[in-house]
Amino acid sequence: MPNEQANTGGDSESPVSFWSAVERIRERDKRYSPEAYAFVMDGLDFAIQQIGKRRHVSAAELLSFMCKFAKSRYGVMAYTVLSRWGLRGTEDIGSVVYRLIDQQILAEQQGDSPADFSGVFDLRRRLEDQYFEIPDFRRPPGPESG
Repeated sequence: MPNEQANTGGDSESPVSFWSAVERIRERDKRYSPEAYAFVMDGLDFAIQQIGKRRHVSAAELLSFMCKFAKSRYGVMAYTVLSRWGLRGTEDIGSVVYRLIDQQILAEQQGDSPADFSGVFDLRRRLEDQYFEIPDFRRPPGPESG
């Protein structure tokens, strides 16, 4: 999905420009908190670090890396934190990405679309599943005999 054109660290855009862009976005649409925009930028930075080079990141890749990043940063509270910022589904993350594209903070490649973020997976389930697995207490632990 987005090529990172700028980040909050100050490459081609300064942090002030990023936050100014967020303010402009929020003047028209307050669905997402400023933290949601910062999280998306940090998650994109995380994705690029994990990949090991700057390149186009597909929506599905970005979403997977965002979940990994959220779990590492917020643990069992990941979904709660993101949902308080307005990020309740993959569509919400895509919406933030495309608002940042509109402000020229991020860039898209030909063929990218907001629809690429639609219904990719259940964000809540993806963030909470590993923490809420119910162990099977019907079998004793250890090797199965046979």
